[in-house]
Amino acid sequence: MKKSYWIVGALGVALLGSGAFWWWSQRAAADAVQYRSAKIERGSLLATVSASGAVNPVTQVSVGTQVSGQIKDLLVDFNSEVKAGQLIAVIDPETFEYRVRSAQADVDAARATVLTAQANSAASRAGVSRAQVDLLEAQRDLDRKQMLVEKQFITQSEADKARALVNTSVEALKSAQAQLGVTEAQIKSAQANVAQREASLAQARIDLERTRITSPVNGIVIKRAIEKGQTVAASLQAPELFVIAQNLQDMQVEASIDESDVGRIRTGQKATFTVDAFPGQTFEGDVRQVRKAAQNVANVVTYVAVVGFSNVGGRLLPGMTANVRVVIESRDSVLKIPNAALRVRIAGIEPATAASAPGGRASGASVGQLGGWSWIGQALAQGPAGGGFAALRERLLAELQLSAAQQAQLDIIATELRPRFAALRDLPEEARAAAREKISGDMRDRISAMLTPPQRLKYQQMQGGAAPAVPALAPSKPGAPLAPGVAASAARAPDVAAAPPALSGANPASEFRNRVVTELAMSASQAEKVDAIYAESRSKFATLRDLTPEERTKARERISADIRARIGDLLTAEQKPKYAALVAQAAGRQNTRGRIYLLGSDGEPRAYNVRLGITDGTSTELLVEPNSPDAAVLKEGALVITGTGAAGSAQTRPGGSGPRMPF
Repeated sequence: MKKSYWIVGALGVALLGSGAFWWWSQRAAADAVQYRSAKIERGSLLATVSASGAVNPVTQVSVGTQVSGQIKDLLVDFNSEVKAGQLIAVIDPETFEYRVRSAQADVDAARATVLTAQANSAASRAGVSRAQVDLLEAQRDLDRKQMLVEKQFITQSEADKARALVNTSVEALKSAQAQLGVTEAQIKSAQANVAQREASLAQARIDLERTRITSPVNGIVIKRAIEKGQTVAASLQAPELFVIAQNLQDMQVEASIDESDVGRIRTGQKATFTVDAFPGQTFEGDVRQVRKAAQNVANVVTYVAVVGFSNVGGRLLPGMTANVRVVIESRDSVLKIPNAALRVRIAGIEPATAASAPGGRASGASVGQLGGWSWIGQALAQGPAGGGFAALRERLLAELQLSAAQQAQLDIIATELRPRFAALRDLPEEARAAAREKISGDMRDRISAMLTPPQRLKYQQMQGGAAPAVPALAPSKPGAPLAPGVAASAARAPDVAAAPPALSGANPASEFRNRVVTELAMSASQAEKVDAIYAESRSKFATLRDLTPEERTKARERISADIRARIGDLLTAEQKPKYAALVAQAAGRQNTRGRIYLLGSDGEPRAYNVRLGITDGTSTELLVEPNSPDAAVLKEGALVITGTGAAGSAQTRPGGSGPRMPF
C-alpha cells in the first residue's frame, strides 16, 4: 500500500516538474526576440523633392489708374471675359474736360501772340528797307556833291554835310536790322510758347482719356477692387482696380524650394502636384524655370521653381495651394529595400568581414572602404576579366579564410607593389605587358609565401581556374582624391579590345563612364578617347593630396570641368544634350552607405554593409555589383529585417500575455 503511495507521489512530482519545465520553456520562447521582415524587391524608384506653392496664371495683369477721381461707371465684374481695348470702368471726366478747355484757350492765346510777333517782324523788315533806301540816296548825294566840289561849283562844307548824312543813314540801317532780329526772336518765342501750350493740351487730353479704363489683354477678370462711386487716388503709385488673367488654360505653380534641394532642381524635370479642391487626383507638369532670387522668411531661404501645366477645362483656379513633388531622378528595375530596414540595429551582430585587424585596420570592410586599399576601389579601372586588387582581396578573404595577420600582410604587399604598377604608365606600350606580368608574378609569389600549405594549395587551384586580373595602372599616390562623377579611370591595356567593355567596380568613376558610353551609344573610337582622357587626368588628381583642403576643392573642380569639356568635344550634336543631362544628374546623385540585416534560413540575422542609391521616402535603392561577394545573398526575394520585438509582446501578440500553465 505504501509502495503505491510512493508511486503516485513520484508520478505527481514528475508531472509537476514536466509542467513547470514546459511553462518555463514556453515563457523563454515567448521572451525570445522575433524579427519582422520584408523581401528585397525589384522595381522602379523615383527620387522626388517635395514643396508647396500656389496655382497662378502664366500671365496676369494688374490694371490700375494714373489719374485720381471718382468711379462713375463700372462695366465688368468678377469672372467677366474681356477683350483687349474693351472699356471696363470710367472715372468722372468733368474735371479733366475743364482742364482740356483751359489748355485749349492757352494754345489759342499763344497762337495769337505768334501772329502779333509776325506782324511786328513785318514792320521791322519795312523799316530796314526804308533805311536802305535812305542810305542809297544819301550816298548818291555825297557822290554828286563831291564831284561839284572838285569843279569848285560848291564849297567843301556842302560835301561834308552830305558825308555826315551818309553816316547817319548807315547807323539807321543797322538799327532797323537789329529791330528786325528782335521781332524774329519774338516770333520764335511765341511759337515755342504755342508748342508748350499744345503739349499741355495733349497732356490734358491724355488725362481725360485715362478716365476711361480699358483692358490691356484678352482674358478674364479674376479680381475687382473697386465699386461704383468709390474715389481712387493715384499719388505715389497707381491703385489696383482689376486683375485680369490672360489665359486660364495654361497655368503654373510657383513652388517654394528649400535651399538644400534647389541644387537638384533643373528645367525640364517632370513634376506632379495635388490640390485640396480635388482630393485623390494628381496633376502633371514640368519645371519651366528656377528663379535665382532668394526669399528669406524667418531665416529660412527658399527659391521659387515654376511648374507649368495645362489646365484643361479650367478646373484649377488661381490661388489654390498645391503640394508639389518634383522628380529629380528615376531608376528602373533596381533592387530596393524598405527604409525601415536601414533603421534596424541589432547589438552584437556585425558583418562577417568586419573583424578588427592588428594596427587598428579594418580587416574586411566593403570594397572602397578598406584601409590601405581604398585607392584601388576609387581610382582603378578594372580589366575585363576581373575586379582588380579590391576584388582579389575580397576573393582571397572569402575562399582562403585569411587570418587578421595575413590580411595585414596582404595590405603591405599591395602598398609595396602600388608604385611599381604606377611606373608602368611611363613605359612604352610594347614593354608594358611584359613588365606587368613580371610584377604580377612577384605578387603571386609573395601571396603564396604568406599562406599555410592548405591555403597555398587552394590558391594554386584558384590561379589554375581563373586567375584574377591585376590592374593595368595604379595612381602614383595612395588616396588620390577624385572628382564626383568624373574621376579618373584606368588606361586600357594593350590587349584590350578597341571598344572597351563596361568597367567593373563600385566607384562613381566607373559608373559614370559606363553610363556615358552606354546611354550615349558611343562608338569604339569615342569610348577609347574617353578612357584616354581619364587616364591623362589621373596624375592631376594625384597631385591634389599635396594641397590644402580649400585649394583641393577648387583644383578638383577645375580638373573635373576640364574632363567634362574634353568629353563634350568628342560628342556629336545628338549626343551633347543627353550628355549634359547625365552630367547634371551625376552631380546631384550621392551614393551613401548603410547596414542591413538579412534573415538566414536558420532564422538568425546576418549583417551586411551595403551601398545605397536614391530613395522615394519609403524604399531605397540597393546597389550591388555583380562581382561582389555578397551578390549571391543580396538579391531579389531575400528577407531583410525591418524591426524587432519580443514574442508575446504588444508588438507581436494582441493580448500581450505569456503562456498559461496547463493546470
